[in-house]
Amino acid sequence: MSFSIASMPLWLSFLLVVVIPTTLSVCGALLTRRAFGLDRLQINNEVAGFKFAVVGVIYAVLLGFAVIVMWEKFRDAEGAVDQEASDVVTIARLSEGLGPAAGAAVRQTLIIYAHDAVDDDWPAMARGQISAQPSLALDNLYKAVLSDQPATPHDTAVMTELLTRLDSLTQARRTRLLLATGSVPAVLWGVLFGGAFVTLAFTFFFGVRSVGSQIVMNILLSTLIFMVLYVALEIDHPFSGPTSVGPEALRAALGDHASGDAGSSPRTVTQY
Repeated sequence: MSFSIASMPLWLSFLLVVVIPTTLSVCGALLTRRAFGLDRLQINNEVAGFKFAVVGVIYAVLLGFAVIVMWEKFRDAEGAVDQEASDVVTIARLSEGLGPAAGAAVRQTLIIYAHDAVDDDWPAMARGQISAQPSLALDNLYKAVLSDQPATPHDTAVMTELLTRLDSLTQARRTRLLLATGSVPAVLWGVLFGGAFVTLAFTFFFGVRSVGSQIVMNILLSTLIFMVLYVALEIDHPFSGPTSVGPEALRAALGDHASGDAGSSPRTVTQY
């Protein structure tokens, strides 16, 4: 559910998650008031208020914890993309320390990987899938690096740092692929939305003499709860929907080092 809503336009997802549930909450309060009457509801104000305080605190803690976890995962996704882009730039620079042929081959294959990551990985992650093309390019990048045989201590040092950065790039890509599927299980979404309706249902049994005041208070509380849930839905899948982590960092890294590469097409994978 969270993935499909996150993939919708902002106005549509806001309508479904905030506006419609808030409207239903107001209707529920008015129907309860009509069914039981103001006098009967006012009798329950003291007891209902005590229980509502307990329910509200429990739900607030649960909702706050879930949003914090999702925000941290969203930041982790941004960090993984930034790290991946940084590794691309560093590998391109370190390849200058290899022989002319080996260095050119590494840079060519690195550009192919960056193109595939931007053109194939991001659309696949937006659909909750994994593309095989960047994995193939990454395999070829490893082969290009390992094809060079160090002959001096300087070459050995360059090769060691290249492999370290290549491992960091692989881990960064694996991290963003894992985070693309979302961090909140379906059962927790059920608890979050169920808790929202339980919390709001408690407000139905408060008796307020002014109908207008009760409607306004109900709208404010419902809007607040569902807006927080809306934010959680939008950031749970960091690579899909309008609120998402884009490949701009990788594009910038690609632009820095794409020029001056071997004249072959960036989609032409050299096999080793």
